[in-house]
Amino acid sequence: MTPEAVAECFTRPDGQYIFARWGRPIVPVVFGVDDATLSTVKGAIEAVVTVADHRMAETDPELGVNLMIFFFREWAELAEMPNLDRLLPDLGPLVARLQAEEANQYRIFRFDPSGAIRAAFVFIRMDAHLSAMPAETLALAQAAQVMLLWSDRAFAGTSPLARAGERVILRPEIGALIRAAYDPVLPAAARDASHALRLYARLGSI
Repeated sequence: MTPEAVAECFTRPDGQYIFARWGRPIVPVVFGVDDATLSTVKGAIEAVVTVADHRMAETDPELGVNLMIFFFREWAELAEMPNLDRLLPDLGPLVARLQAEEANQYRIFRFDPSGAIRAAFVFIRMDAHLSAMPAETLALAQAAQVMLLWSDRAFAGTSPLARAGERVILRPEIGALIRAAYDPVLPAAARDASHALRLYARLGSI
């Protein structure tokens, strides 16, 4: 990856550079899947957390769980989930917008005072495209996309995944970038594009 490609991964459409990684161990909970798929999703999260050299935990002392992943068929189902509107006060307008856009996924992040990721909500509408994907592929792609506050354009034209024989893995450059992003020497959040140069400098040593 070039320095420009690294910066593009965290640059918003308005030109702002906004980077954030998790500042605490990740505690996931998954809704709307059977036990086998639950194991697959949690296994994918654990695999990407291992790549980052980050941590998972059984519980978050402040929130209980801090990564909530929802699988469903229609956006309207979110309105029927108990207490979800307490976590997401703008749930109604959000659902209407996502329905209008015919979106099949959406992620919302919450941050602590330092700017690090404090919690995340992942919504996955299983349309025909996502339903045709193997569960392992879908789970790994979602795990990669929730590990950092990527730009909306980071994976617009290409997947974070690659095929290695019969297996699907993180693209090597994406795995290396995730690992570099969790270097403890680097800040957990940054808004200066010079941060991308520090990430790039670490890619060659990973």
